[in-house]
Amino acid sequence: MIAPASLWISGLFNPMSFLTAIMQVTARSKGLALDDMVLKTEVLNIKDHVAITEATEDGAFVHGFYLEGAGWDLGSGTEQGCLTDMVLKDLHPVLPVMHVTSIERKDVVKEGFYLCPVYITSARGGTYTFTSLLKMESDEFDEKIWILAGVALLMSPE
Repeated sequence: MIAPASLWISGLFNPMSFLTAIMQVTARSKGLALDDMVLKTEVLNIKDHVAITEATEDGAFVHGFYLEGAGWDLGSGTEQGCLTDMVLKDLHPVLPVMHVTSIERKDVVKEGFYLCPVYITSARGGTYTFTSLLKMESDEFDEKIWILAGVALLMSPE
């Protein structure tokens, strides 16, 4: 089977099974326990998934996420972008392509990142899928601002 360059994750019936497969492949290749693995997300500076021509060796490139309660500021060059205030009348801005990999739980860096819940629909609740780490402006930035704003990633903009 040939992996797509970038997977439209919103089109999957059960996106968590795909994400679990990423963790399983990494755990098996490195001889680690699956229970010790977590997902690591990195938002790339690529707005259009068509610009990606080859699949990644590690994890997967995915697209199809929408932000709710915040906006996204693209980074410059190799520097990753970050969460920013919402733009008026842009209720669900499209998140750029995301690189999803798997790492050991002990290697997770949470400083400077917002633990953003990812839902399939805006109804939230039972549509929770996983938690994505989204970069904030700096390590000193308080994530409570994003929590109070109800910032989440959605797989459908409804």
